[in-house]
Amino acid sequence: MQRKETFERRLSFRLAYIFSYNLFQFCGHTWILANTIARYFTFGKDALADTFYSVGFVMSLCQLLSILELFHIADGIEKARLLPRFVQVMEKNILLVMVILLEENQSKPVVCAQLFLWNILDLLRYSHELLCVMDTPSIAMLWIRYTLWIPLYILTVAIEGDINQLSHC
Repeated sequence: MQRKETFERRLSFRLAYIFSYNLFQFCGHTWILANTIARYFTFGKDALADTFYSVGFVMSLCQLLSILELFHIADGIEKARLLPRFVQVMEKNILLVMVILLEENQSKPVVCAQLFLWNILDLLRYSHELLCVMDTPSIAMLWIRYTLWIPLYILTVAIEGDINQLSHC
């Protein structure tokens, strides 16, 4: 009987942890996206110059914490393939470090566009993950996540190439 209680307590801790992690990421990316959009509607194209300055810390925090997803997969908390997630997480973190180190490029419109697309993709992913953790997966949300993911991911990769070109200038 005690073994079952220990297992249930461990399972409930893991569930609370993964829910909290996904909720934190969802809220962080929601804040970044809302801030980016509000700044653009308020200041127009002038907002592009300091968008990274405005949201860069929260974006860096969310991306740094995304490394935990690799441990989630390795520990079995999350069901996903490790190698694709590793490539995705490390690619975004490396590009973000490049943007941080190359301060002169932080005001480029391509960086603002990249942050915008990354946050839309992450909002789709983390909202779906939250629904799955709560055992209320939505077929509509799953469809939206993977249908929008295709064109958004293609745009993101194209813009990542532009950011990479900025680092060579």
